[in-house]
Amino acid sequence: MQRKINELTQELLRENPELTEEKARTWIELLVSDFESSYAKAGYDYRGFGAAEKIVRQWIASYGSRLHEFATSNPKYAHLLNDRLH
Repeated sequence: MQRKINELTQELLRENPELTEEKARTWIELLVSDFESSYAKAGYDYRGFGAAEKIVRQWIASYGSRLHEFATSNPKYAHLLNDRLH
């Protein structure tokens, strides 16, 4: 799974050069975690990391270039992605 996290991190960095590698990895970990917990809360059976990976890749393609803008407006993520992560 760590290899896939690393791949997703590199993919996000290609889409968004505004992010540091550390921030990109944090974003990937948050997105995977949010997807998996939302999926579970909705009552779906766990389908493995592949399901989360597929969705996160879609999110990277759709929103990756603007993720750094989103963090500042959402308190759920802002404290995790503030400037201390440079």
